[in-house]
Amino acid sequence: MSTKEYIQEHFPLLAKIDSPADLKKLSVDELPAVCDELRKFIVHELSENPGHFASSMGAVEIAVALHYVFNTPDDRLVWDVGHQAYPHKILTGRRDRFSTNRKMGGLSGFPNPSESEYDTFQAGHASNSISAALGMSIASELQANPDRRVVAVIGDASISGGLAFEGINNASIHKNNLLIVLNDNDMSIDRPVGALGEYMTKLSTSKSYNDFRYKTYQFMRKHHIIGDSGKGVVLRFNNAMKSLLTGQQNIFEGLNIRYFGPFDGHDVKKLVKTFRDIKDMTGPKLIHLHTVKGKGYEPAEKDPTTWHAPGKFDEDTGERIKGGSAGKPLKFQDVFGKTLVELAKDDQNIVAITAAMPSGTSVSMMQAEFPRRTFDVGISEGHAVTFAGGLAREGLRPFVAIYSAFIQRAYDSIINDVSIARLPVTFCLDRAGLVGEDGVTHHGLFDLAFMRAIPGMTVTAPMDEHTLRNLMYTAQRRVEGPFSIRYPRGTGKLVDWHNEMLELSLGKGRKLRDGNDVAILSLGTIGTNVQEACESLHEQGIEVAHYDMIFLKPIDEEILQEVAQRYSKIVTVEEGVLKGGLGSAVAEWLMAHGCNVEFVSMGIDDMFVDQGTIKQLQEMCHLDAAYIEQQVKQLLNKSES
Repeated sequence: MSTKEYIQEHFPLLAKIDSPADLKKLSVDELPAVCDELRKFIVHELSENPGHFASSMGAVEIAVALHYVFNTPDDRLVWDVGHQAYPHKILTGRRDRFSTNRKMGGLSGFPNPSESEYDTFQAGHASNSISAALGMSIASELQANPDRRVVAVIGDASISGGLAFEGINNASIHKNNLLIVLNDNDMSIDRPVGALGEYMTKLSTSKSYNDFRYKTYQFMRKHHIIGDSGKGVVLRFNNAMKSLLTGQQNIFEGLNIRYFGPFDGHDVKKLVKTFRDIKDMTGPKLIHLHTVKGKGYEPAEKDPTTWHAPGKFDEDTGERIKGGSAGKPLKFQDVFGKTLVELAKDDQNIVAITAAMPSGTSVSMMQAEFPRRTFDVGISEGHAVTFAGGLAREGLRPFVAIYSAFIQRAYDSIINDVSIARLPVTFCLDRAGLVGEDGVTHHGLFDLAFMRAIPGMTVTAPMDEHTLRNLMYTAQRRVEGPFSIRYPRGTGKLVDWHNEMLELSLGKGRKLRDGNDVAILSLGTIGTNVQEACESLHEQGIEVAHYDMIFLKPIDEEILQEVAQRYSKIVTVEEGVLKGGLGSAVAEWLMAHGCNVEFVSMGIDDMFVDQGTIKQLQEMCHLDAAYIEQQVKQLLNKSES
């Protein structure tokens, strides 16, 4: 049975929806059934093709109601992060291709404007939706398109990010008609609403109430009772009266943003009515929706953290399908987590910080063992770094564990709040290099280059688990200065990962293999591909020397002197952008010392990399063992010719 036939048989309503225009042909009474089919479709698809599960299950009614009421894509929907956007993708012409989600050449796991006109803004990192949507709303005013509605959909975790508050602050100042939909599936922003509060909420969202409110304002303005400058006073007075009557107050109304809710985010009929009632209101407004992460699938509702991205599972039983782990290497993040606990037992000054990723970084291990010395600051990477600086200033030794792609958001803080004062903060950058199916917004390809540019920053990348542990031990024993360690997503190579930790000499690499024909300098776990290439070349009579540099900064100048004197052909290999990384550092040194060698640098070219498996992406980026082998042969043939 083809995919299309399967959908027609099992999802009769969904099969008719190729665009939001088709959705609008249905009656409001049919929308709950559409939501049920959407959930079943997501369960079916993600059981075999893993992705972000629980968030999308919780946002089904929101997506259906928004596309039913608003005139997308002319009206703009901006999804924050994109974890909740699978229903949106399915409703906007990508249903039959959804099985390609997060696969090379298929759909992106996040909203992507190059993929669909319905994806209005690139998503992947949290808290940007309000700022982007505000820009779109103001642009519509400036371009004389006031009828265009703009909606930002943001989750309760994302709205805690500093960028979201910056957007909210400016939305209260500049003329716009932005609608913010707050999808609250965990954090209670307001106290529970009582009977009077519920009545006031219904009143304040009704069309008759808002028509009366608007006409009253127009009457007062016409008779010069109030002008534009006094509009904010009236709004604040109205908000104050509502707070007095309901016994509630919230930050949004304090910023002169009209607040509605909280509502049940799974009552699709009520959502349609509410969106219709408020969509034509002028000025910024926020609707607060309570939802359940994982809604409609019991295992996900019970354990939404695990089911955020559960991997493959049995759709009937909910049993997650796991590969056996006995006798296999640990994930790098788990080696980090266990090592951090080990170090913290001997040093009470060690503290751990993460930004909403305790389990994703394995800081959860430290959290379980030393809860008072572990801090999850939420989606606030800049704050995490500056907070670490404050801790370090008072004598503690912070380990900041954040994904490589997310630490980019804290670059200013790394420079100004840690590095200038040479504070001993250790940055542990998880998910460095190519991360696979999460794609362009999640690859950690820039940290080597941007960390290397910072004065006083030590920049490292272990090739294996033992070196990771040694680097953490070395960072803990350093007297001063920031220290960066990057490591990849997934498992390492060593089953016996628990070595006796050693303090490494700063800026010292190691020779892994001797050879007379070519020297390869690698940095990080990509060195395993170099090892594989060296073995293959050895079998063909080509002897390659392999150096694991370990340190990008300070770089091992003794190794560079050795290879410059012994070899006329040198290759560097790194899993990061070429500009500013290992290849750049070696080229700069060779040029500064007048070395006449043939030099090839292998890494990520000047491009953004889409999604795919690690193997596929390494092949595409020419970092697989076969291509390294080919590059060495070409270098030798060029020399001989």
